[in-house]
Amino acid sequence: MALRRSVFISASEDRLEGLIEQRLQPGANKEQIDQRIWDLFGEEWCVMFTDLSGFSRGVEKFGIIHFLQTIHESERVLLPIVEENDGILLKVEGDSFMAIFRKPSKGISAAVAMQRALEEYNVGKIPEEQVLLCVGLGYGHVLRIGDADVFGAQVNAASKLGEDIAEAREILVTRAVKDAAHDFPDIGYEAIDEVPPGAEQAFRVIYKA
Repeated sequence: MALRRSVFISASEDRLEGLIEQRLQPGANKEQIDQRIWDLFGEEWCVMFTDLSGFSRGVEKFGIIHFLQTIHESERVLLPIVEENDGILLKVEGDSFMAIFRKPSKGISAAVAMQRALEEYNVGKIPEEQVLLCVGLGYGHVLRIGDADVFGAQVNAASKLGEDIAEAREILVTRAVKDAAHDFPDIGYEAIDEVPPGAEQAFRVIYKA
């Protein structure tokens, strides 16, 4: 299975690279090539980016080994929740990860469950051993390159929301996520002032911990 996966990813990346090379040629019909790229790789996905609050500051104070443990614990608690909500994990980079969901409601369900799981995990732990999560979600037409990466305006917006704007325990979503998951029960939305590039509006998800 691993060999088949690597071949699939390589084939996708090779095809994309070939089309980009064509696009760079003098006199290339960029509009036509762009359409071919979207026809090959364009899909609708909800994209999740996560980040651990205060990670960089904590590394300096408590040391990297302590926070390797924190990363290990966060993955142990959170990644099964992604799978339970039919998410696909694409990347893990340091204290952050990226996952995709076919339905925005699944992405929100996973995000809320992750925050609730960490609330339970943190009970009785001293502050430096608590895992505090920030989550950003975007939804829309993206370029998906196998199971290696996704690209698009909503990807960039979700990354900005989850890794830069969200604070501990927050779930921030683009307007596209909110509109597509309007029937999601037991949560509310609160508009935020800072709207990342690639999103028309952004919202804080109001949920019960």
